[in-house]
Amino acid sequence: MPRTALTLSSLIISIILLISGNAFLMTLLGLRLSIEEFSAGLIGWILVLYSFGFVAGTLWAGRIIEKVGHIRAFAVFAAVLAASILIYPMAVEAALWGLLRALGGFVMAGLMIVMESWFSSKADNRNRATLFAVYQLVFFLSTAGGQVLIRVSDPVGFIPFSLAAILIALALVPLSLTRQLSPTITQGERMSLRKLYTASPQGALGALVAGLLISAFYAMGPVFANGIGLDVGQLSNFMAAAIIAAMVLAWPVGRLCDRYDRYQVMLVASCVAAVCSLVAALIGDFSMVLLVIFVGLYMGITATLYPIAVAITNDLMESHQITATSTALLLSYGVGSCIGAPLSALFMELLGPRGLFVSNALVLSGLILFMLFGPSRKHPAVADQQHFITLSPEASLGLAELDPRYTEFEEATDTGPEATDPEKEHDEHISEAPVSRQA
Repeated sequence: MPRTALTLSSLIISIILLISGNAFLMTLLGLRLSIEEFSAGLIGWILVLYSFGFVAGTLWAGRIIEKVGHIRAFAVFAAVLAASILIYPMAVEAALWGLLRALGGFVMAGLMIVMESWFSSKADNRNRATLFAVYQLVFFLSTAGGQVLIRVSDPVGFIPFSLAAILIALALVPLSLTRQLSPTITQGERMSLRKLYTASPQGALGALVAGLLISAFYAMGPVFANGIGLDVGQLSNFMAAAIIAAMVLAWPVGRLCDRYDRYQVMLVASCVAAVCSLVAALIGDFSMVLLVIFVGLYMGITATLYPIAVAITNDLMESHQITATSTALLLSYGVGSCIGAPLSALFMELLGPRGLFVSNALVLSGLILFMLFGPSRKHPAVADQQHFITLSPEASLGLAELDPRYTEFEEATDTGPEATDPEKEHDEHISEAPVSRQA
């Protein structure tokens, strides 16, 4: 067990460095492009290429990992990402930054698959739920911490880009020093988006809308903040507060999902998020405190739409379909993330900075109408619903083995031909970890 704890601490350090550096870079790029007076539409298209690259990476980066192994692949991906970050301040050109964003998304997906599959491989029946919760917590806190780093230096200079590159490079160290055997990536089950929609229309659309809204905020939130005149410190608080709110609101919404009909919870959550988005659009720079409160509520509730969509869908599936369902939901989320930034940027060009939250409210209104009048499927009674699991889609590429809903893995472990001591087994050898490579 001590060896397992040591291995996990190394992984957690790598995760913190990588996620903090990447989150910092995302906010820095949006702010820098806004300072350079690029149009909102062009900023949206530049930044959304990260989502296209990330989706591509979830589909194909796993093949690189299979060929060269986890540690070599991690080193390659991290080196490419760090080098690409150092190129940004050399030439502030739209085409170049767009290509760098797509490349960054691809290699970041590969890095996430390596770390998450490695983290997942340390699970056994006694610690799976705990490890899943720890990983989600580390991911949220690291993302929020990355926003604070924007205060370190003038975003117009090269120093913040160097800091982001340093964090990515340092993430190599703990994982490269581990002596543990690498986990094995296996091809997961697949489900088409059409089949997912047929099985759970609300789940499929909920995941897509969540991807659209969250990606729009991460990409265009700094542009909005700069557009209404927030200074760097206020922008840092604005972004970090929204991410912390997503973490804080996850638990109470999860409790509601376990006690009430999840279709109704998603409908109410969408209504509340739409109202908060409209209020944020109207407040603008009138009151920083009120703006942070309503944007925090908006993002906190919006972040729960994806896990609610997952819960709604999994309630309709057999246990052997859950892995394939998760893969399809991640793909639906990825499709939405490719739409979010350009759509919100279009509204920001038409209406100014507050167009970000106007477009979000309109998208949520569409989801509300779909929930009320769209096709429905028979769903289980509240007493028969599965236990709600809080998760972030960006932090679940390689965590199929950790999700407590995946009873297939538990059954395979518990009913195997020979009983083994989980601690001993995991200290001596890393088991094979199924990985979903969709986003």
